[in-house]
Amino acid sequence: MLALSWLAAGLGVIAKSVESAGTLSFFMLFLPYLSSAFVRPETMPSWLRPISEHQPITPVIETVRSFLIGVPLGNNGWIALAWCCGLLLFSFTLATSLYRRRTSR
Repeated sequence: MLALSWLAAGLGVIAKSVESAGTLSFFMLFLPYLSSAFVRPETMPSWLRPISEHQPITPVIETVRSFLIGVPLGNNGWIALAWCCGLLLFSFTLATSLYRRRTSR
């Protein structure tokens, strides 16, 4: 959540208005629908399966699912941690550099 909040903050800095800031971050709401949160990737169409398997929400969902129902965790915990930390680092760096660039004018 923290990583996505920093990403939304970065998008908000480059937005020209309040409405466009909301529109830019609105697309992040669709990530869970493309993950394994609702449907297993094996049952998805062949063109959608790689998108579902290789995005940040899927390993997070699979990690939580493993903890809740007791299935083997595998590498999902480490992959989820790597996605979260990498996205946080990228989002924080992007948001702070865009903010500094905008306020230094």
